[in-house]
Amino acid sequence: MAESVSEVRAWVNQRRGEGRTIGLVPTMGFLHDGHLSLVKRAKAAGHAVVMSIFVNPLQFGPGEDYDRYPRDIARDRKLAERTGVDLLFTPSVEEMYPRALQVTLRVGDLANRLCGLSRPGHFDGVATVVAKLFHIVEPDEAFFGEKDYQQLRIIQTMVEDLNLPVKVIGCPTVREADGLAMSSRNRYLSPEERRRAAVLSRALFDAARRCREGTTRAAELVQSVTQQLSSAGLEVEYVSAVREEDLGQVDQIDQPCRLLAAVRVGETRLIDNVALEAGKGMGHVSAYVDR
Repeated sequence: MAESVSEVRAWVNQRRGEGRTIGLVPTMGFLHDGHLSLVKRAKAAGHAVVMSIFVNPLQFGPGEDYDRYPRDIARDRKLAERTGVDLLFTPSVEEMYPRALQVTLRVGDLANRLCGLSRPGHFDGVATVVAKLFHIVEPDEAFFGEKDYQQLRIIQTMVEDLNLPVKVIGCPTVREADGLAMSSRNRYLSPEERRRAAVLSRALFDAARRCREGTTRAAELVQSVTQQLSSAGLEVEYVSAVREEDLGQVDQIDQPCRLLAAVRVGETRLIDNVALEAGKGMGHVSAYVDR
């Protein structure tokens, strides 16, 4: 385990000297099977795997859950070692931000929609910390879950726009048995809230099925999901059908698209998404029903 930037760089240089490639799995900790699936993907690619655990204050706004975000480094270390992480990087806030930052990244239009509307500055904080991790670790590939699809596209676009020498790999969402996307925040849910939360994935899966069967009007799919969520007592923040490439809203599903949603279940905010593929027929099985 390393806690300092210098330790990580020395370790990476040693692995490079041995001819190894480096895979990075950035996390905020309180690991679950979704995080561990990213490690397994990186290991399968033959990388020496660095996992970072850092609850990044830059991406939390006023009144959000930074102080109570779940943390358990001892537990996470055991899970990381068991899954094959080669180096666990657990920096303090002081190590990552030794002084007030004078230079940060600002994300453009990709951040001014979906989750960005209710979390101003969030993706600027994400981009800044991920860019720092890329420069510290200098990975060949970095692995991110598709559950936060907006975050994934922003990071991929950052790499393209800034010519960063890393390939960003999106990995399928890992789900509980009832379909709920795995998240560290799921632990906030009471048993009753947990039951209602499962409606989120069911509604999205239903829309993906309807799209495969021929419903291609985005508004119809959005309305159906919104109604199901509201009927289950979930507070709907947004439901939106967008192009995969640039997250722009669409009227018709006639190109690679995603249906994204954010809800509040009690005090807990949850997000999820599914791919929309028109005319694939009943035989198509979504990659998102994955554990």
